[in-house]
Amino acid sequence: MNHSTHTEHAMQDCIQACSHCHQVCLQTAMNHCLETGGKHVEAEHFRLMMSCAEICQTSANFQLSNSSFHRRLCQLCAEICEACAADCEKVGGMDECVVACRECAVSCRQMAGVQHN
Repeated sequence: MNHSTHTEHAMQDCIQACSHCHQVCLQTAMNHCLETGGKHVEAEHFRLMMSCAEICQTSANFQLSNSSFHRRLCQLCAEICEACAADCEKVGGMDECVVACRECAVSCRQMAGVQHN
């Protein structure tokens, strides 16, 4: 009983982290990056930010619907978030996005591993 409560709490945290990361990536890409231009709108960087926003929203949705695939999706989401964080750090001026991506990656890795404990 206690384990399931812990799992539910971890899932709520992960849903929150995914939703926050989706929001931050989308807002940053569509506002900051588009307005700043230059390397902020280079195809690879911009595509990664949009992919990150999309996978975070999808990951949250899978968890909310208690999909049996959510742990596998969380694993992929963590990888994309880590790549996005590294790329945003490299481009610069997107600290909020870097932090949101890293926090989401940590939460998703925890969620992905819950089943195996």
